[in-house]
Amino acid sequence: LPGLHIFAIVFALEVSVGKTNTVMALNNSDVLLPCVFTTCIGFQDLVFTWYFNSTEKVGGSLGIYTGKIKSKASEPVVVGGNPRVEFVGSTTGKENNISIVLKNVEFSDAGKYTCHVKNPKEKNAQHNATIFLTVVQKMVETDNTLTLIIVGVVGGLIGLLILFMLIKRVVLFIIKKTQDGKKECLVSSSGNDNTENGLAGSKAEQKAPPKA
Repeated sequence: LPGLHIFAIVFALEVSVGKTNTVMALNNSDVLLPCVFTTCIGFQDLVFTWYFNSTEKVGGSLGIYTGKIKSKASEPVVVGGNPRVEFVGSTTGKENNISIVLKNVEFSDAGKYTCHVKNPKEKNAQHNATIFLTVVQKMVETDNTLTLIIVGVVGGLIGLLILFMLIKRVVLFIIKKTQDGKKECLVSSSGNDNTENGLAGSKAEQKAPPKA
């Protein structure tokens, strides 16, 4: 039934290694391999295992680190693993973190690491996520020259555009003021006192008509 199908999806076990599944580490350094799991109905006697360059052994007994968690109230108990692998997660907090740290990595450690989880409380539901490790002799600095040039050009264009808009506003303001001044001159001219010319409608004294 569709309803039962949705119910099964909601309570599914999920495992994640984060937003990116690639990690780069320097030779002879320590590197964190992140992994978290989620389950809506909780877990009991959950077993998680980290595998290295293995697909057919996932879910089996072999791995570089294996831990068992009795319940949400208890931290994982180490079942077995490589002495260079250290568990750094915690499952009693808000997030079920089962991350590990691989110490003193070598070039031979580069490859695929799989975080596998099995939850008996979900009818032995299993899920895993994979992360790829690259080991390098030294970190290569990224050349940001091109990026800086692009940012500089874009910034310069924006600055010119703003300057152009300011100049345009100033010019329009000056033109408006000039036009307003001309209008005032025209109004003043049309309302001038024409007493000297003795024109009709002027303030000049009206002469009496000649007597017959």
